[in-house]
Amino acid sequence: MLILPSNNAATIRRAVELVNSRASARRAPIVVWRGLNESTAAFDARLARARAQLPDHVVLIAVTPPHPEPVPGVRVVELAVKMFTLLHPGAPSRYRVASGGRGSAKSYSFATALVLRALTRRIRILCCREIMRSIRESVHRLLTDRIDALGLTPWFEIRDRAITAANGSEFIFEGLWANVSKVKSLENVGLAYIEESETISDRSLEILIPTVRAPGSEFWLSLNPDAPDDPAYSRFIGSPPPNCRHVHVDYRDNPWFGDTELEAERQYLQRVDDDAYRHVWLGECRKASDAQVLRGKYVVESFEPAAGWDGPYYGADWGFSQDPTTLVKCWISDRTLYIEHEAYAIGCELDHLGALFDTVPGARAGTIRADCARPETISYMQRHGYIGVTGADKWSGSVEDGIAHLRQYERIAVHPRCTHTLDEMRLYSYKTDRLTGDVLADVLDRHNHCIDALRYALQPLIVLKGFGIFEYYRQEAERRAAGQGG
Repeated sequence: MLILPSNNAATIRRAVELVNSRASARRAPIVVWRGLNESTAAFDARLARARAQLPDHVVLIAVTPPHPEPVPGVRVVELAVKMFTLLHPGAPSRYRVASGGRGSAKSYSFATALVLRALTRRIRILCCREIMRSIRESVHRLLTDRIDALGLTPWFEIRDRAITAANGSEFIFEGLWANVSKVKSLENVGLAYIEESETISDRSLEILIPTVRAPGSEFWLSLNPDAPDDPAYSRFIGSPPPNCRHVHVDYRDNPWFGDTELEAERQYLQRVDDDAYRHVWLGECRKASDAQVLRGKYVVESFEPAAGWDGPYYGADWGFSQDPTTLVKCWISDRTLYIEHEAYAIGCELDHLGALFDTVPGARAGTIRADCARPETISYMQRHGYIGVTGADKWSGSVEDGIAHLRQYERIAVHPRCTHTLDEMRLYSYKTDRLTGDVLADVLDRHNHCIDALRYALQPLIVLKGFGIFEYYRQEAERRAAGQGG
């Protein structure tokens, strides 16, 4: 029984909240995982017994690999077989690592298991990545979506920078690179989930691993392998520590892979470049090569455009029946080219172009320089609300001049959401001699749809055959000098 000490409204409100929280805790769902070697029939029988013993108002959740039939009165949560085995609580591990390619459901599986872990027992979960300048760049949105999809919203409180469960479990979100002291001071973290761990640095791992030291604490890592000498890959896959479990998954391990757009992208890349296909979709390490056009020039970085940046600049490349149509939005500041947004679709019909371009903020009101080889497409877009679409000039050597221009920036910062632009940054390459392997001067005409859109966006700066960027730098220096003088 709860005794109210006064008629004070605030006290009564707090007391009611306490009663409600206790009631929620009593009614919290029961989560049951199928045993690793348990048959479907045995698991169903165990669920039936549990359901019969529980009050009707208590939710029973069954976590299982793909299950052939629904179980009466039980909420079934399915995970792909490899991810189910990796994340099973009956096989405790200090490190649980999933590597793989696009469409493998790694993030979905991790988010689902994290939500269920938080619901099962009180735990503090750190969700981190190397760079996180905004909560929007974290797994916060995915966790929120999974809580909602699983029907668990009554047992969670979702705030701007944290998620808490009725039993006291807590999700916190941090970037590692810029928050070293804050991360080192974290206490009682029972589980650290590292997103996009292919980008994490040795320095961050050396700080984070001893910080998460509570008894039974764990690390969960999800990565799309890039290079075998990347810190996370070499540490947890190349030479794994004791008590480390690892699975490699791709789209073929995802029984629910059926997204039409993703499948079109997969088939397209498989058709045009097997090496790139194996890296992007099968999750194999990228083959680093001196032939890569933009090697060492680009970085992956979350950012927000700031006052004083030049831009935005928009560029578009038109696709054909089986090629992608692309749109990029970029900015320039401090000798850095920032790529903020992209749109990308394979086989996009003419009457769907407007909806595709509308996914890039501000595109309808901006000037979009596009491939001039498709004047009928440009005219169509102008007649349907995109009056700023115009053809970009081309000239003999314009591709080479565009490449020279891109390489003159000190950095090209690509926002993590621009996944196809990042793929092309990695894969855009010069031809190599078939016999000697020597890098040739000609550029391969593939992995260049976002790159071409970028060249079109920057065409006014490129048109002077490389000198446009230096003129920009000169004007920028003059503006700064004038500002300091004032």
